[in-house]
Amino acid sequence: MALIIIAGTILALIAAAYSVMTLYPAFGARTSRPERMVISRSHQFQQGKFVYPYPVGKEASPGGGLSILRDFIKGNPRSRPERLLEPQPLQPCSIQQGTATRATWFGHSAVLLEMEGVTLFLDPMLGRAPSPFPFIGGKRYSRQLPAGVADLPHIDAVLLSHDHYDHLDYGTIKQLQHKTSMFIVPLGVGAHLKRWGVPRECIREFDWWDELVFSGLTLTCAPARHFSGRSLLDRNTTLWCSWILQGKQANVFFSGDSGYGPHFAEIGRKYGPFDLTLMECGQYDRRWADIHMMPEQTAQAQTDLQGKLMIPIHWGAFTLAMHDWTDPVERVLKAAQQHGLRIATPRIGETVVVGAAEAPSLHWWK
Repeated sequence: MALIIIAGTILALIAAAYSVMTLYPAFGARTSRPERMVISRSHQFQQGKFVYPYPVGKEASPGGGLSILRDFIKGNPRSRPERLLEPQPLQPCSIQQGTATRATWFGHSAVLLEMEGVTLFLDPMLGRAPSPFPFIGGKRYSRQLPAGVADLPHIDAVLLSHDHYDHLDYGTIKQLQHKTSMFIVPLGVGAHLKRWGVPRECIREFDWWDELVFSGLTLTCAPARHFSGRSLLDRNTTLWCSWILQGKQANVFFSGDSGYGPHFAEIGRKYGPFDLTLMECGQYDRRWADIHMMPEQTAQAQTDLQGKLMIPIHWGAFTLAMHDWTDPVERVLKAAQQHGLRIATPRIGETVVVGAAEAPSLHWWK
């Protein structure tokens, strides 16, 4: 009888978890049969999953899930700022003024990019926590954003790199779908958006090396070394990517999330040099170096890309690793000096103008 009760309880818990993941909209949606037929033709799709196809060495250090869990439980008192950050306010009237290429960092990987009169929002995760249940996730380092979605002007397109919660946020998409004309995403990610009410005709999905001419810009979906998934059952069923954004006056690279790999050099050879790169630098650990670069690797990737100016992203908003919260920017600055690279360190909400004589360089985190 006891065994029957235990088995029944386990089955009930499994059924409840499945129901939550199926019915709760923040988890997103699985692709339909016709969508899976399209996905199956991708060179990156092998044996039912997307993979990183480049030959690489083994970067991850030994140590499994138990050691990671132990360290997260132990915590690091320096993994968050001692007091709330105060972003620099972004005046909405300053957006879409002129044709210069300008990037405004909203924290983590969210960047409002203006290129030649076109406004793009890259990985606009503007929620309070990177979690399907924001009330239990690690909170953002600031209460305010540089600007609220309601205050922003019309956005020509939202570009997404993959479907993880710290890059694709249900609440943010619900707000932005009335502010933008187009969502441009890697293969499979459109299924989430359609469940959340984005019309099919407003979604464009792309495989690596696919190109789209959009409002005079050429947008190229490019490789990255990462993974995807929003629940226990959908790992690597959608694609992840980086983005190349080319205009007549500037060439921009957005890394998304990526471990270091030979794809950076390939992108640099095919599309470089880049006037501006927005490069992942944060939430790393030697034990998962295959999916998130160490800061020194970020500097090397910038060299591979032939980048002229880098803004380090994927830090300054959330704690998703055990390192000190300022460790990413301090280490990448040191590595950049050794490589002779130019780095901009804007405050959250501060705009960087491509081609300007000077870029923000204040060590504001100190």
